[in-house]
Amino acid sequence: MTLNPIQPASRQRYEQLEHTADLALRIYGQDLRELFINAAFAMFSQLADIEHMATPISRQVAVEGIDYESLLVNWLNELLYLHDAKREIYAAFDIHELSPYQLKATVRGDRNQDIRSIIKGATYHGLAIVQTAEGYTATVVFDV
Repeated sequence: MTLNPIQPASRQRYEQLEHTADLALRIYGQDLRELFINAAFAMFSQLADIEHMATPISRQVAVEGIDYESLLVNWLNELLYLHDAKREIYAAFDIHELSPYQLKATVRGDRNQDIRSIIKGATYHGLAIVQTAEGYTATVVFDV
């Protein structure tokens, strides 16, 4: 799998949903790997303009969970932790291993760009990964 795969114009990565206080995103993927990549891309797209960002910095990421939902929350929160601790924004995501209990990936990014919002964390509120005829969807609510 290549870093930051180009999406066909007819396929949407994510959409922002109406939410009273927090940020809610519906994520799409043809498979679970693409869903997790698109979730990370969607989250960082809310923080900065990452569409054409250079990605000279590379980090290895490993997270664990008890199922795909907890793994997704742990993945997104680990990326937010790295964003805060290293002062970096990530725009490219290569998942090497993905099971219900473990994810290993390489993420690429750069020092903080112009940050347009702050995300405190991904939550379990209303979280469900659903298999559809087109692949998978997940709705993720972020504490902002």
